[in-house]
Amino acid sequence: MKALRRNRSRSGGFTFLKLTGRRAVALLSVAGVVSALALPAAASANTVLIGSGSSAAQPYMVALFTAYHKLHKSVTFKYNPDGGNAGVKDVQSGISEFGIQTAAPLPSQTHVTFNKFFKDALCIDVNSKNKVGNLTLAQLAGIYKQPPTYTTWSQLGGNLGGASILTEGRNSAAGQFTFFQSAVLNGGAENSSTTQLTSDGLVKVAIEKNTDAIGYVGLANSGVKGETPAKGETALTINGIACSPKNVKSETYPLWRYDWYVLPASSPNPAVLGFLTWARTSKAAGTVLSTAGAVPAFNK
Repeated sequence: MKALRRNRSRSGGFTFLKLTGRRAVALLSVAGVVSALALPAAASANTVLIGSGSSAAQPYMVALFTAYHKLHKSVTFKYNPDGGNAGVKDVQSGISEFGIQTAAPLPSQTHVTFNKFFKDALCIDVNSKNKVGNLTLAQLAGIYKQPPTYTTWSQLGGNLGGASILTEGRNSAAGQFTFFQSAVLNGGAENSSTTQLTSDGLVKVAIEKNTDAIGYVGLANSGVKGETPAKGETALTINGIACSPKNVKSETYPLWRYDWYVLPASSPNPAVLGFLTWARTSKAAGTVLSTAGAVPAFNK
């Protein structure tokens, strides 16, 4: 449990929790690199629930943590967005009490249980100056596979001419990487020129900063909440279908998926189960998820 040694700092009446040691993290990065939930210093923090995993799901989880704390003042949270695959390993090793994963279970992920949580999507975004509006799944695979079929934007139309395609993606710690490799590349290798970043937020920033970039991000970081494009980036339609909450709900967008919560196979923390049951099934939590940009699947 050394990786969970806590540092506390206070600002404006709030207590900030962060991880130190090998997985040291900064607090609430705008780029979404890392996060910790800020809670009132005066709150009675009798129970701290420790989780880790997907940075793509981080915005949804922080919204859920905040709402649950308002209902249960004695419960606070620590969440390390180190990637969905890393989160599963954290649960396996006992570092985390729960994990959040954006890819389906793998045979190697033993001694844990996976439960469908809510719906999300892998959106394919380009810089807002790029006028390519649609790609087929085959074209997307051709951009990212090793070796790539498409290396310049002129091969795909649009307005960027012979500019080289700059591919942004995630590292192998991320469920996003695993899902993309399976759903788009059919298990094949990603091209060696892809920048493999450590968080969903960093992919978002890279797209916004580079006119020639393309990358894959979750619904929250694609900025399509309420189907309104984010400033600086545009979510492409894939096979002519928009990456939007509406099309994720109907399961018509080709790269929709479930996000999963992951627990130890034996003796999960009852307090964690209480939170996750509320988050997965309650009408109030469904409203929180929708507002944060996810798509509730089981909330009644």
